[in-house]
Amino acid sequence: MLQRTWVMPMLKLVLALAMGSDGVSALGALPEPVGFASLDGTPLKAWVFRPTDQPAGTVVALHGCGGLYATSGARRGQLNARHQALADLLLAQGYAVVFPDSLSPRGVAQLCRQRIGDRAITQTQRRHDALATLNWVAAQPWASASKIALLGWSHGGSAVLSATDAGQREVAAQAVKAGVAIAFYPGCGAARKAGYRPNTRLLMLLGALDDWTPPGPCVELGQTVGAEVHVYPDSYHDFDNPVGSVKLLAGIPNGVHPGQGVHAGPNEQAREQAYARVLELLRAAFD
Repeated sequence: MLQRTWVMPMLKLVLALAMGSDGVSALGALPEPVGFASLDGTPLKAWVFRPTDQPAGTVVALHGCGGLYATSGARRGQLNARHQALADLLLAQGYAVVFPDSLSPRGVAQLCRQRIGDRAITQTQRRHDALATLNWVAAQPWASASKIALLGWSHGGSAVLSATDAGQREVAAQAVKAGVAIAFYPGCGAARKAGYRPNTRLLMLLGALDDWTPPGPCVELGQTVGAEVHVYPDSYHDFDNPVGSVKLLAGIPNGVHPGQGVHAGPNEQAREQAYARVLELLRAAFD
């Protein structure tokens, strides 16, 4: 297990290198575009980051309802700051990272401003994409099928739950499965209703003040299935974002108070603690 005496300084150094004042990665990590088919036949595009040496493991990272890319600023059209920060952090530890894009191949820019019941892309498609990505990674000569983690944020965190639910037909039939699953502030209501049963070790990282995907249902789900759950105080949705500030997003129709918007933004202390736990868990799962 990583020792916290040096985990926090290391995290601060990597994040400082990863994000300059304009939010652009300074580590020089350039992703490789790849393509493969989802389980439903949709041609997917994914971005792959690989360390110079043989990867210590591979993390499949699933974006949230806003997609993979920054929509403004210096990173417009590139991976947004949250995704880039995680890629840089994991690369620095010798892991490969794969970011499948579930939205662009289906002609969708974002899901956040769509009511949940109106969304054309549901957890069925996200599950298909996640499982297909696991299969693609396992087939690569540089990867080990026994050292793959599944990680996601918000809508992608819910996709982590969907893609590790042993009660889902596609999951039960899947030969390749994640060695560990990590979900940042997922929505857990549907998983609870479906009788979610994880097929791997599950970690959920939640914000105590999250009014978009509130922590309560996930805490209850974690207690039911024996998952590891951390709830960070004074933290909203997107608490691990390395840039920006907490803001009210008035145009989001979903959340605890429908029609009143939701809050999202970073909490540096929570981000560092969550990242440290992610690295500890990956080390334990892959060693």
